[in-house]
This record gives sequence, structure tokens and C-alpha cells, in this order.
Amino acid sequence: MGNVIGGNVFGVARRAVLCGAAAVAVAVMALPAWAQSKVKVAGIYTVPIEQQWVSRIHTALKAAEARGEIEYVWAESVANTDYERVMRQYAEGGQQLVFGEVFGVERAARAVAKDYPKTAFVMGSSFKPQEPNFSVFDNYIQEPAYLTGMIAGAVSKSNVIGMVGGYPIPEVNRLMNAFMEGAKEVNPNVKFMVSFIGSWFDPPKAKEAAFAMIDRGADVMYAERFGVSDAAKERKVLAIGNVINTQPQYPETVVASALWHMEPSVDRAIAAVKAGSYKAEDYGPYSQMVHKGSSLAPLGTFEGKVPADVMAKVKAREQEILDGKFTVKVNDNEPKSTM
Repeated sequence: MGNVIGGNVFGVARRAVLCGAAAVAVAVMALPAWAQSKVKVAGIYTVPIEQQWVSRIHTALKAAEARGEIEYVWAESVANTDYERVMRQYAEGGQQLVFGEVFGVERAARAVAKDYPKTAFVMGSSFKPQEPNFSVFDNYIQEPAYLTGMIAGAVSKSNVIGMVGGYPIPEVNRLMNAFMEGAKEVNPNVKFMVSFIGSWFDPPKAKEAAFAMIDRGADVMYAERFGVSDAAKERKVLAIGNVINTQPQYPETVVASALWHMEPSVDRAIAAVKAGSYKAEDYGPYSQMVHKGSSLAPLGTFEGKVPADVMAKVKAREQEILDGKFTVKVNDNEPKSTM
């Protein structure tokens, strides 16, 4: 994912850790003792914090910092080859809780966790938790993705939707598949073009991929990556957002977005560390709508522009999801183009 060290941000974090080394000469402490003060939290990100996925973790942690619950430092744009070193540096420096994403460095990250059993790690991962201290999370936002698919299927006039993703991993695949199923519910004639750019953060490449799809007839673009909405705006077609709400930046382009809220997961981990009850677990379910871990963004500038009967169906389906009467299928298989 990222390929450079996080510049001044990490430098500040590193200095803060080193300056406090004397106070944390013992790198591991009994968990109950941590409940007496602010939890020391670190974030390790392989992309810039502006990247939509990582921004949700960062935003939730900054909110906890603003409430006075944690002391928060972070490193961004950390290369996979440097990730293990940064993890160890934070653990040695006395950080009690570490967030990040380890999709390209699973083995190394889990090895670090074994070496620091009293440090709590909560990492984005496609795999299971590892006892005693390595928890995992995931953006299980397939439910609002399904709802945005319903909207996309209704507003497409060409019946062709373009979809540009980063990599075909489960975290991306399940959202795309759910979106496609939602679109087909309201528009059985819709077809899809799907491509992956092989990067988590390459807006120009995503933009070019989107241009190619628009040239082939797509009039709605699923913007799983940054850059897609820029192409849609330039070519005056519509877009569907993912993870964050980008409608303020694209008021005439982004119709709706599936939003991810990391607060339920972040707050749960912080509370567990403060209480001395932290254990390895799967935080993925806390991204679901019933836990307020995800939602459908308001239509905003597109209020009244989406057919009322379609929005009635969307609202009804949303309520069924919240009531447990409708389950959006989790399909982690790589989505394929249908045209």
C-alpha cells in the first residue's frame, strides 16, 4: 500500500515515544494498571490518513482524544517493509493499544504481537484473531453498500454501471458484490464493468480506469477508490461513494454513499484496555448497521432527484436490515464484469 515513512508526523510521534522512554522503562505492564490514566494509543497506517479507509480509524481515534480518553500518536504512509519495525517501536515505547491495517504484512505483524503479549493490537485483517492480544476488524459495510446499489440501479439510464476497486480482497469484494445485488433488485437489466487498479491510493490510475468505463457507456460509477468521482464529474455522469461522504466535494456527482463508522470498534477497544479486560476478538460485526458502525449517507443535494418510489423501497429495506428481517449476503468472491 504506502511506500514512504510518515514524515514529520511519525517524527513527532517517535520523539514523543523516545522522550518518554525513562517513564516506561518496563515495556509491558499489568493491564489493570492502565485503567488509572489516559490510554496510550498509536496508529500505524500504510497510506496517508486522508485515504478514505484509514481516515475512518483516524477520525474515531481523534474523537476519543478530544474527549480526553487517550493520548494518540500515529505514523502514516509506512511501507510494508517497515511496518514490523514501527510496530515494535511503539510497543517498546509503552503504547498500550495499537491500531492499523496488516493486509500485506500479516505474518510479521502477528509475530510482533506474540512478542508483546501485554500490548493490545487491533488490526484490519482478512484473518481471525490471535490470542491473547491480536484483534482484527473489517469494514463490514455491505448493508449500506446494498442500499446504494438500489439507488444506482434506479438512476442509471444506460443500464451500465462502472466499478473501480483497489485490490480484489474480501474487504473490497463483499462491498462490490452487495452493491451489485442491490442494483439488480431494482433494475434486473443493469450490467457491470469491474476493474481493479492494483493500488490502495493512486487517484490518477483510478481516474483513467473510470474514464475507460464511461467511454463504454457507464453512466453511474461506483467509487471504491479516490479518483473515480473526479472522472465522473468531468464526464458529467453520476457516482456512488464508499466509506466516506464525498458529496460536499462533488455536489452534482455523488448521489449517495455507504458510510463506515469506526467509533463502535475503537470505543470498545479503548474501554476494554482501560478496564483491564482486553482480549483478542473479531471487531468486524461492530461495523454493521445495527451497531451504528455503518449507515447510508443522506441524499443531500440529490434529495428529490431519486424517484420517490425507489427511495421508499430503500427505506423499507434499510428498516428490514435493522430489524434483522433482511440479511445482505456476504460474498467475498472477486466480482466479475457482466458485459
